[in-house]
Amino acid sequence: MIATDDRRKLLETRLEELEGRLHRIASELDEPVNRDFEERATEREDEEVLEDLGEAGQLEIRMIRAALDRMAQGTYGICVECGDPISDARLDVLPHTPKCRACAQGR
Repeated sequence: MIATDDRRKLLETRLEELEGRLHRIASELDEPVNRDFEERATEREDEEVLEDLGEAGQLEIRMIRAALDRMAQGTYGICVECGDPISDARLDVLPHTPKCRACAQGR
């Protein structure tokens, strides 16, 4: 079992990593478009992948920030749906999860 303070540190470290990644993705997407049509098509495919990664990163950032807020409020580790405790094993694997296993699976 990981202590809450250690989970907080893990979440804060992951948040920094994701924010750095999103900054790099944004920089990559801001680069000028290639004039060659075939190269542009390849670049567009790459941009779609980067956009998907960016969206996934933004979702994870929101989840991490919400978990850090729950820690600050003293509700971390409590399922936001049913109010039951979230197992330590689940929090060890998904420290930003807002739901217990049963609620995450749709009860």
